[in-house]
Parts: sequence; structure tokens; C-alpha cells
Amino acid sequence: MARRKGRRSFGSVRHLPSGRWQARYRDLAGKPHTASQTFATRPEAARFLAQVETDLARGEWTDPRAGRMSFAEWAARWQDTTTNLRPNTRALHGYLLRRFLLPAFADSALADLDLMAVRSWLAGLEREAVSPNTVAKAYRLLARIMDTAVEAGMIVRNPCAVKGAATERAAEMRVATVAQVAALAEAINPRFRALVLVAAYAGLRWGELVGLRVKRVDLLHSRITVAEQAIEIDGHFTWGPPKTEAGRRTVTLPAVAAAALAEHLAAYSQPGPDGLVFTSTEGGLLRRSNFNRRVWRPATRAVGLEGLRFHDLRHTSATLPIAAGASTRELMARMGHSSSAAALRYQHVMAGRDAAIAAALDELIEAASALAETPPSASSGTRVARIGQPGTGKKNR
Repeated sequence: MARRKGRRSFGSVRHLPSGRWQARYRDLAGKPHTASQTFATRPEAARFLAQVETDLARGEWTDPRAGRMSFAEWAARWQDTTTNLRPNTRALHGYLLRRFLLPAFADSALADLDLMAVRSWLAGLEREAVSPNTVAKAYRLLARIMDTAVEAGMIVRNPCAVKGAATERAAEMRVATVAQVAALAEAINPRFRALVLVAAYAGLRWGELVGLRVKRVDLLHSRITVAEQAIEIDGHFTWGPPKTEAGRRTVTLPAVAAAALAEHLAAYSQPGPDGLVFTSTEGGLLRRSNFNRRVWRPATRAVGLEGLRFHDLRHTSATLPIAAGASTRELMARMGHSSSAAALRYQHVMAGRDAAIAAALDELIEAASALAETPPSASSGTRVARIGQPGTGKKNR
């Protein structure tokens, strides 16, 4: 290879006894390297050296030996050095690695993972009918692991470049009516009546309800302070802060929920200020799977709401304040949202009620027209006048 004036030759090629050609070069630090592959012709080896020199100049070169590390070894290092993860997030990562990533890529070298390998993996998961949202979670984890490999100089670029693969599709949001919430509260085991009403009207998450302690309830002012939550992972519970900093909040209960909670505290909660408010039928920690199977599903079937999830009560709690005139900022504070995106999503749901509102207005207008067409009388004239004069402050009789 030609020497450049005033500097040492970047690399060289040599003919091997096997008849193939080998390329050698030095990195920016002067460290020597030998290409891991050999070439059939001298021009092929020269083109390889030219590409390496270009990559070095652009800052896109990585040590080929680093890229030979297996995905399994790198994923283990990534797990060991990733901090500030919530326990349930760390558990999710472990599950996704064991179930989806390691079976596909464990023995693959990092440098061998390219776009087509990732696309093939995604296609295989689709053939296995894995939930699209689970696939999205696994893909995002793979992308994070490979991003760190790029930052550490193990590979040049992240092979996770499949458009839309990281996007989860939100499950259909179901919202219970006030009448349906009341029916559920009456149909469910009395021990969990207050749980339903607090979830539906205060909007606490499941972990916040399970971790709620007696000292966080202010019956005098009908308020609950959310300061911690219980997290269940593989049957074991840990306590931690709410999901986000915005999750630390105080929520005022409507009268029906406050009254039910007062009765519940007297009958079912654990004793003492640190006692848990909501517990299982045995008085211990409330496990979600047991509650869903033994309590929630039978109650929803009994009132014709089969398929309604307990989390849908939180959706219900988010839409009712909007109907009552709450602003986006007020809804965020009440629900513990750290951004306006979730609050706006609920406002969009309520915007879908516009047709129903218009239908109700039609009924009102038709009723007023019918009254206007009837023979005049003192009583009917008064009623039509009241309907036609908004802002009088008088109610129809």
C-alpha cells in the first residue's frame, strides 16, 4: 500500500501460503491490528484497509476484537452495571432476556448482530403469536443494550433500526359509569367495597392501594396521601416510592368513598397507624392474581361487566373530573401524572362523548318544542319560559 508523505504507512497486505491475502493496520493510538478475515485478492484487502482508514477518520471505527464478545456476556455486563431501576423494571428485564433475547442471540457476537438479524427475530416472534406489546418491550430492551455497546465502543452502530418496532399499542380504554361503579361496589365482597370506590373516585394505582397505610388516611378532611406503594414480584412484596415524583400527592375523596372508607377502617384494616388499609380476606397482603380470580372477576360477571379490568377504575377516575370541569393541570395533580400526555388522552376520551351530549340537547329542544305547540296555560308557559332563559338560576319543576 502506498506510503503517505510525512507519515508512517497506515497498513499493509501480505500474501499467505494458503494463497489468500491478509490485511494489517494501526489504529489512531498506533496499536497494530490484523483483520479477522482474509481476502481472495490483493485489491479486496486494499479496499478493506481503505474502509478502515475512512472509519478511523470519521470516528466510526471500533476494535474488531471488542465486537467478538457474545451478546450473552455483554447483556450480563449491561445488567450488572445498570442502576436506578425500579424492582419491577429489573424483574421485567430479566424475564425478557430469558424468554426472548438470550434464546435468539446468546451465542452471537455483538458485531454480527445487524438489521436483518433483528428483523428475522421480530418476524419469528410474530409467527409465534407473541403479544405485540411484549414484542415492543423486548425490542426496546435489545435496543438499550446495543446502544450501550455503541457508547462503549464495542460496535459502530445499533442494529435496532426497525421503524415502529418499539411502539406499544395502548389497550382499549374502558370507563365504567357511576351507576356501574355503584353496582360493582354492592356486588363485590363487602370487604372490598371501599377498595372499589376509592379506586374509582380517587384514582390510586393498584400498588398504591395495596401499600396504603392507615396513617395516610385523613377522615376528618376526607383525604388520602399517597407516599408509597407495594410492588409484588414473583410472589414477594417490596415497598417503594410512587411510580413518579408526581405520584406523591394528596387526593380528596367524594362523600360516598369517604364514608365507605371510614366503615372499612373500623371493620377490616390492620391495627395501628402503620397498618395496611386494604388486605386479603385473611388479613394479609393483597395479591393481585388472587384478588382478580377470587373476587374481581366474579363481581364483574355478576353485574354484566365481564372483561372490565380493575385498572379500568383508574380510567374511570380520570374521566369523571373532566366531566366535572377539571383542567389538565388539576387532573395531572389528582392522578399523579408527570406529564400532560396521559391527561390529554383522557380528555380525548371525553371528547368522544360530544355526540351523546348533542343527542341530549336534541331531546331537550324537542321537549321544549312540544311544550310550545300545546295549548297555552299558565303552567306550560312558565315551563317553556324557564327552558328558554338560561342563567335564571331556577330549576324546572
